[in-house]
Amino acid sequence: MTEMKLTFSSLPIGKQDFNYHIDGKFFNEIEASEVRSGSVDVALCVTHSQEGIYELDFVCNGIIIIPCDRCLDDMEHQVDTSYHLTVKMGDALDESIDNVLVIPSSWRTLDLSPIVRDTVLLTIPMMHAHSPGDCNQEMLGRLSEHTPQSFNSDEDFLQTPQSEQSATGEDDIDPRWAALKQLLDNKEQ
Repeated sequence: MTEMKLTFSSLPIGKQDFNYHIDGKFFNEIEASEVRSGSVDVALCVTHSQEGIYELDFVCNGIIIIPCDRCLDDMEHQVDTSYHLTVKMGDALDESIDNVLVIPSSWRTLDLSPIVRDTVLLTIPMMHAHSPGDCNQEMLGRLSEHTPQSFNSDEDFLQTPQSEQSATGEDDIDPRWAALKQLLDNKEQ
C-alpha cells in the first residue's frame, strides 16, 4: 500500500505540504472495497500551530473505477473532495468528536491511509449507474428476463414500479389506510 504516514516529531511549527498518489493497488488492498481501480492525487496541508495540535487539510482529485449497479460493467466516478481533520495529542485514542482525532502522546506517527480511503469511498453515491443509454444493453436484456417487472430502458430500471390496479380499477389500499381515509372523508362533509 502507498506509504502515507505522518511523523509528528519531524514537523516544525508552520505549514507543510505533502502529495500522494493512490492507484488500483491501494484500493485492491482494502477489504470488501467495490473500487476496482483508480488514480487519485491527494494533497495534504499540515498546519502545526502549537505543540500537540495539527490541522490536516486533505484535497483528493482523480477517478476511480466502480461497478455500475445496473449492468455491472466498469464505470468511472469522479473524485473531487476535501476533508479537514484536527489531530490533538492526548492521554488515549478518542474518535468521538467529528473531525477531531485525539491520539496518545506516545504515538510518533499517524497512518493516513484509512483517513484517505474513507474520504474517497464516501464520495461514491448509494446508487451508481451509467448515464441513461450507456449501460451494457446485453446485460440489461438478460436482467429483464429475470425481473418481475418489465422495463424497456435502463431509465425504467431506476424507477419504482407503480402499484398494480385491482380488477375494479381502484388502487389496492391497505384496509387500515382505507379506514383512516374514510374518517377524513366523513370529516370533510
